[in-house]
Amino acid sequence: MAQMAWYTRMWQSCHTLQMAQDFTLQGILFAWGTGIIRPFLLRDRLMRATPARACGVDFGTSNSTVGLVRPGNEILLALEAGKLTLPSAVFFNADEDSTHFGRDAMAQYLEGYEGRLVRALKSLLGSSLIDAYTEVAGRALSFRDLLKTFIAELKRRAELAAGRPLDHAVFGRPVFFVDGKPEADRLAEQTLAEIAQAVGFREVSFQFEPIGAAYYYERSIQREELVLIADIGGGTADFSLVRLSPERAMRDDRRDDLLANGGVHIGGTDFDRALNLAAAMPLLGYGSRTAQGAALPSQLFFQLATWHTIPLAYTRPAWADFQQLYRMSVEREKLDHLSRLIDQRAGHWLALQVEEAKIALSEVEEVELALEDMLPGLRTTISQETFASASRELIERTARTVADLLAQAGVADTAVDTLFFTGGGSGVTQLREAISALLPQARVCEGDLFGSIGAGLALEAARRYG
Repeated sequence: MAQMAWYTRMWQSCHTLQMAQDFTLQGILFAWGTGIIRPFLLRDRLMRATPARACGVDFGTSNSTVGLVRPGNEILLALEAGKLTLPSAVFFNADEDSTHFGRDAMAQYLEGYEGRLVRALKSLLGSSLIDAYTEVAGRALSFRDLLKTFIAELKRRAELAAGRPLDHAVFGRPVFFVDGKPEADRLAEQTLAEIAQAVGFREVSFQFEPIGAAYYYERSIQREELVLIADIGGGTADFSLVRLSPERAMRDDRRDDLLANGGVHIGGTDFDRALNLAAAMPLLGYGSRTAQGAALPSQLFFQLATWHTIPLAYTRPAWADFQQLYRMSVEREKLDHLSRLIDQRAGHWLALQVEEAKIALSEVEEVELALEDMLPGLRTTISQETFASASRELIERTARTVADLLAQAGVADTAVDTLFFTGGGSGVTQLREAISALLPQARVCEGDLFGSIGAGLALEAARRYG
């Protein structure tokens, strides 16, 4: 309910048209979402009698979308039970020897089937973990192959919805897959391209995700604006400062419109981890002391609090680490809870409880984190103050990234007309407030939090490939 109320409030407060729904009629584009329906002349690239050759793919840390420009239809394709997003999750059901994706994967896991759940696979790109292995149904499977399994399913579902093969694609990418490591960043894009080609995309190119969101937003404006696109996704915070207008939208070369790009490897899953470490993991022994007064080693707790490394906590080396922790700890009752969590492979379950608490804290002063279903007797109260304290460094780093971008572009903070939020991670109230405070004259609005990038990438795909 808190999440729905938050979306409702932001929908009503947004100053621009929401483009989640659109259709063409006699050469006019209509959009609705603020109670006002306005006509926009179709850009020349959108006035097409046949679907575009290429699709746009937003493979996200938490959710993924695929868009295809088609006359008379929404751009985004339905990927799961009529929904336009597919959560980036895979569940290998050991009981039934089956593989599940998206919401179905999460449901299978929460229903208690034996198996392995994997989320936030995108976070592995550019890291050494991409070629590491995890145990799935008694066999070793590389994270690279797990990523390939999900991308292949994403393509299959998109083709089913489109009614035809899709072999050309513009993939979105963060401004930086990896902070401060150009070679790792290059390798991350190369790895994603290789995987996309391996599953059947013959031609693959890339566009920065905030630029995709900019193209989406540009369709709704009627005059020139200097816009800061703030794309706060599950794994990264990416920013683009661009000049947008109906006239500029008709140009093939947009290089002069882009003033600056910036990004930092901070997203919604990082806020999940920070809250998990501050509120949940201490109940399981994080921060406890040894008999000599030293803090317990923290690696296992960090693994369990980080979406994409949770499976590593179930390995034999991790179990050896736990046994060492148990021998060292003077608070073994807490380690007993940790043992049960690992034995039940309930790390993702705990992460989901923390994520729900994070979302609720955008609406209420405090929330109960009730863990009794898995860990009898464990319950704690989390306040907004606790969350703010846990996430302070993340917010400060993200705000510095925006300030650096403005300096890089040589643009005064008062010159920005619009601050456009997209991405599920932008729901963190303190983060939105910190970024908004840097742009005192900018009006604040948002588009489809989970769909604007995929739709914008589809527009770019139609422009590039016809």
